Amino acid sequence: MTRSLRRDLYAAGAAALLVTAAVLVGRHIQFTRHTLFVHWPPVFADWDPHVGPGTPAAVLLAAATVAYGPSAAARLPWRALLPAAWATATAWILSLALVDGWDRGIADRLTRREEYLRVIDRFHDIPATLRDFTHHIVSGTPAPWPAHVAGHPPASTLTFVLLDRIGLRGGGWAGMWCIVVGATACAAVLVAVRALADETLARRAAPFLVLAPAAVWLGASADAYFAAVAAWAVALLALAVTRRSLLWAAASGLLFGLTCYLSYGLTLVALVAAAVLLLGRDGVRERPALLLALLAGLAVVPLAFTLAGFNWWTAYHLLVTRYYQGVGGIRPYDYWVWANLACTVLITGLATAAGLRRTATTLAHRADPARVRLAVLVCAALLALLIADLSGMSKAETERIWLPFAMWLLPACAYLSHPRAWLTAQAVLALLLNHLLLTGW
Repeated sequence: MTRSLRRDLYAAGAAALLVTAAVLVGRHIQFTRHTLFVHWPPVFADWDPHVGPGTPAAVLLAAATVAYGPSAAARLPWRALLPAAWATATAWILSLALVDGWDRGIADRLTRREEYLRVIDRFHDIPATLRDFTHHIVSGTPAPWPAHVAGHPPASTLTFVLLDRIGLRGGGWAGMWCIVVGATACAAVLVAVRALADETLARRAAPFLVLAPAAVWLGASADAYFAAVAAWAVALLALAVTRRSLLWAAASGLLFGLTCYLSYGLTLVALVAAAVLLLGRDGVRERPALLLALLAGLAVVPLAFTLAGFNWWTAYHLLVTRYYQGVGGIRPYDYWVWANLACTVLITGLATAAGLRRTATTLAHRADPARVRLAVLVCAALLALLIADLSGMSKAETERIWLPFAMWLLPACAYLSHPRAWLTAQAVLALLLNHLLLTGW
């Protein structure tokens, strides 16, 4: 065993110990103080060993991806690799969701008491609802919004309202929207890595993006949709700075604006965008108009919602009040500030822990420029995640909330040797999580 591989295993072992500590300490706190408000800490889930109709497909797909994924990613033409990665990621997410069955795994996820589809009827007059949106955020106001609706800007709920308006009604369509769109985040990250680092690293990362344990929560969670929008915003910005394209810059800005109106916390994706601009500074210097196009696109969604009567800053401050009115004000910061990171291990896997170790080594030695550029991108996402953690506004449920940041940690696996062994670890973790726990999202 080489020294580098041994250190990779140490990093993976440390990550596994972090998860173990979060489980043991969390169970003690929950059973003695009842302040965590999760049944299987640190994850919002219940212990429920089970199999379902998606089990055979999930196992077969995992085995096939481990066996053939690295070689296929290396050999497929680039234009074929992207749709293949999207299709495989979609199948992986869908098969894991179906382990819980169609209703429990997909159709009912977004129709629950605190979810978006519960308020579709209240958007019969969309302009009036947007003007009145902030009046129903804080608990105790007349007809307060359910937790997830109150906890996000209205573009998130409005997405499902528009799906309903075009005839795609109910939890089944909403769940499939999140799965199919969410799976495109895999392709978006590959596009960005190829543009900013190199194609070889993107190809090496592809199987890890496809077979990510995050798929357990990408199934029928609205955060999967948010992750995809944020990922494409970054990917289009990477194309803009490397191809000197004003069109891509404007499109990227449009998606960044939408991202901020899907989730307040995703404003931190700006750190990943800043890393892209740093890595693509030569393109920005040669064509400064790229920044103007980016800003022009960025202004569209905020301007539209502001003119419609929704004030983002007012809503955010009211959300902070609502957050501390509920379990957010009770859950202990001193546990979640590190247990959230254990949740991140569960959604990104032990391979990513080893990949992050190699990311740090790459930055320290700065040998290969392409590898350094990828390391900068990964570190920007890690920094965004850590800021979200320290803010205290993400106490628990981060296995779902942090999906948009987790997608940018997974490319660190491109540094690893023995990819099939690491892919096996990723697949086994995802299968165990989905078959032993009944997740809340």
